[in-house]
Amino acid sequence: MAESKTHKRNLIIAMDGSEHADYALDWFCEHIHRDGDHVVLVYVPELNDMLHSSKWSSSVYVFDHEVMEAMLKEEQARIRADLEVFAAKLKHHGLGGKVKSVMASKPGEGILKAAEEEGADMIVLGSRGQGTLRRTFMGSVSDYIVHHSHVPVAVCKHPQIIPHLHAGGENKAKAPANAD
Repeated sequence: MAESKTHKRNLIIAMDGSEHADYALDWFCEHIHRDGDHVVLVYVPELNDMLHSSKWSSSVYVFDHEVMEAMLKEEQARIRADLEVFAAKLKHHGLGGKVKSVMASKPGEGILKAAEEEGADMIVLGSRGQGTLRRTFMGSVSDYIVHHSHVPVAVCKHPQIIPHLHAGGENKAKAPANAD
């Protein structure tokens, strides 16, 4: 048992710039964090904005190399700026670790890829609190991770977005669940 207290934990916290992700980071710091933890803030940028940009020609067959290069540079600058914001959050909370950007077709896949690469002991992420119908048709990142992760997952729901979690003043954020 003494080994578990000295074991350096690798923890993945999914970040996307939303208040849900910020709440998950705050919740982690308050409830789970231990001195010596190595925290990796993982960001899986969505490229939908770039792919659906009006900068593309209306003709599918026209490829403008300069337009594509400019769009890629803009996207790289946006991702770099987001990573700098996340690094500042690490520093603000006094956490040891790093920020990491992972390219993947779906955020859940990217988060799990990072967890595997980093040898994660746990994944922490926020939940947007989608309704059942939307989640059924579109899926959710948190559902995907809970069902596919090989390490415990803590899904944190923002209490101001889902008020019934704080009924009676208690913090009823879900405890980590192991999704075998």
